[in-house]
Amino acid sequence: MNNQTPLLSVRDLKTYFYMDEGIVKAVDGVSFDVHAGQVFGIVGESGCGKSVTMKALLRIVEPPGRIAGGEILLNKSKNGQPQIVDLAKLNANGDEMRAIRGGEIALIPQEPMSSFSPVHTIGDQIVEAIQLHRPMPKDAARKTAVDLLKDVGIPMPEQRLNEYSWQLSGGLRQRAMIAMALSCHPRLLIADEPTTAIDVTTQAQVLRLLRNLQREHNAAIIFITHDLGVIAQMADYVMVMYLGLVMEQGPVDDIFHNPKHPYTQALLRSIPSVNSTPHVTLPTISGSIPHPFNKPKGCPFHPRCTKRIVGKCDVSIPPLKLVGEKQSVSCVLYEDVEVPA
Repeated sequence: MNNQTPLLSVRDLKTYFYMDEGIVKAVDGVSFDVHAGQVFGIVGESGCGKSVTMKALLRIVEPPGRIAGGEILLNKSKNGQPQIVDLAKLNANGDEMRAIRGGEIALIPQEPMSSFSPVHTIGDQIVEAIQLHRPMPKDAARKTAVDLLKDVGIPMPEQRLNEYSWQLSGGLRQRAMIAMALSCHPRLLIADEPTTAIDVTTQAQVLRLLRNLQREHNAAIIFITHDLGVIAQMADYVMVMYLGLVMEQGPVDDIFHNPKHPYTQALLRSIPSVNSTPHVTLPTISGSIPHPFNKPKGCPFHPRCTKRIVGKCDVSIPPLKLVGEKQSVSCVLYEDVEVPA
């Protein structure tokens, strides 16, 4: 899979917010590849730039934010003929980007309650999405919508089509949103914290559903979350972000069983497990994420890092360096590690 041309290739992406108080560098030079059929996890604490990265990919960053640099290369290969499009150069409101948004790349948002219109039925909204990207008569689009609701496990789909989002439970709303995201057969799904607002039982069902649908359609998924347990269950490849930068990335097994960056190690230590000692407080990361206007010089994590080296970590940002076959890390502790052949 990874020998093929990536479905999406992001290079040195920078997304800044130009405020009266100064410039917030929400995403500051992020690079990664997503391949067809891959679940690519983006993880980190709140405020690390995960969701802004997602919005940049879809070109839906709200003013005063904008893409300040980098490339978002989408492989629109058709009939074996590759067609690489740089989304960063497209007009965010132009016809081509509108066709890609929903058609090639679809979003499963964090809270479907605020994403569905409360004054239109679920069916009307799914049918509209289908007809927008796949010209067909309304009757055919409605039958497709019924099939989609059935595919995502919604009981009595014909009846649910006539209901409003506020009449559905959180789990059914999330399933309906997944159905709408899949309605145009996108090649890439972006799931932004899709299980945050639902209970753990429904969460497990939604995750299983997403995995099954992804395998069935060979779609790629970018899965954004702060929950490392969900990442372990869902992802094939993981990127760990902190203050708009990539701290570490690699296959999920390498990240969980052989984490290199002190930030990744600290995140993993804070996860409860069945082997945890009862009634003992879990380890936490000291301090908190700095305000974006007051980013520390050097590695952004060094003020909270127990392994920091004064005079090094607080001077410059270390580049991402390959420390395994596919694992790379941004940390001065690995400056002298030889790059694998």
